Amino acid sequence: MSTSYTLIKGSVPLLISMPHNGEEIPDDIAAVMTAKGREVADTDWYMDRLYAFAQALGAFILIPKYSRYVVDLNRDPDGIDLYPGANNTELCPTTAFDLSPLYLEGKTPNAEQISQRVANYWQPYHQALMSTMQTIKAEFGQAVLLEAHSIRSQVPRFFTGQLPDFNFGNADGKSCSAELISAVANLNYAPYTMVCNGRFKGGYITRAFGQPDNGFHALQLELSQRTYMNEQAMTYNESLALQVQPKLEALVNSLITFAKTSHN
Repeated sequence: MSTSYTLIKGSVPLLISMPHNGEEIPDDIAAVMTAKGREVADTDWYMDRLYAFAQALGAFILIPKYSRYVVDLNRDPDGIDLYPGANNTELCPTTAFDLSPLYLEGKTPNAEQISQRVANYWQPYHQALMSTMQTIKAEFGQAVLLEAHSIRSQVPRFFTGQLPDFNFGNADGKSCSAELISAVANLNYAPYTMVCNGRFKGGYITRAFGQPDNGFHALQLELSQRTYMNEQAMTYNESLALQVQPKLEALVNSLITFAKTSHN
């Protein structure tokens, strides 16, 4: 087991990955970051707490220790943009979502440091993803990956206005079967709003691991943080969370049902 992530073993053919849930920054990196950078404000806050119910349902759960500011586990290790032509954050981000600098002047990571972070943090997480998906498929015949993400409801850098509550992405239909995305889209999300392949179509992990023809199905959910948090204070809101969790549980159950009953 790596010291850079936690893998909770499961008993059903579903892996829930939370690549932006980590909050820690190694001391040597924190030393060259701004105060804003050390706040790790752009974390996908409390994903592990929000999805805690999934462990009882038998899902495998993968959670990183370190912040996306150290290295973004959901980006191409070669630094290729997720959304060409749009505003993107880098493999090792240098600015926060509000464009404020994450590093002291002249201290942004160089190529060698970026390569080191890929080796130390990115590679172990992706190896765990790969081996877990292969283990699940070997036992059940296919494997489903849910990429669990969240984001503030308003981030002008990336989208105008207010984001829908549930934002599903399957790389415009390429990362999971039509049957799976149809089952997900037909769930009842009311009173929340839902969209498939809107502003978010799934990040690098969804696109890399989703190979439905080979029995690997990947789906990303970018959940608006206003559904379970006090966004400005960056604190968990228990009453809001209790309202949205039944929708998430229905989603997780539908993914498990698909994985157990559908055939490639």
